[in-house]
Amino acid sequence: MNKLSVALNIILIAAVGYLYYYNFSAKKSDSKVVAAGVASKTNESNFNHQSIAYVDLDSLNENITYFKQRRKELEQQQKQAETKIGNDIKSLEAKQNNFVKNNPNATPEQIQNIRVQLAQGQQDIEMEKQKQSQELNQKSFELMEGIQKNLKEFLAEYNKEKKFQYILTTGSGIDYLIYKDSTLDITKDVIKGMNLKMKPAVKQ
Repeated sequence: MNKLSVALNIILIAAVGYLYYYNFSAKKSDSKVVAAGVASKTNESNFNHQSIAYVDLDSLNENITYFKQRRKELEQQQKQAETKIGNDIKSLEAKQNNFVKNNPNATPEQIQNIRVQLAQGQQDIEMEKQKQSQELNQKSFELMEGIQKNLKEFLAEYNKEKKFQYILTTGSGIDYLIYKDSTLDITKDVIKGMNLKMKPAVKQ
């Protein structure tokens, strides 16, 4: 399920990116005042208004309970689907082997008949694979959409008090921050807040 984890990380990036857009676009008219405040660093409120924070997506991935639970459920469903497909393939192979073993002198009509059955079996397996894949993709999409919505809501509410202008992301394969000041890491706050926000949706 590495693809699922990567996809969910991407959606988390989009969510925090939204917060940047939300705050930056809403404050364009005040850019000159803010720039002056940063240059002088004499006004604490202006400095906080300009401050930057970052979130570690790997930590969100591993520590948001609802996220872990739903990911585990999807992984289990994928394993079950793969097991079923594997058993169907083995069953089809066994059917073919049994026919060859038990019908050494099969007539052309019998051979044609088993070929049709095997072809139909292969088609059924392929259709089942596609069905299972579509169902898992749909569930993954719904999970990512739900997490994105809740993360956007949480960050927007969280930032009403913190007033960060930029919230950046870091994580495996997407870490473009050359230097990170640990005092700017708000990951723990986000994990705590998201776990509280998503608690009603977590199975007991």
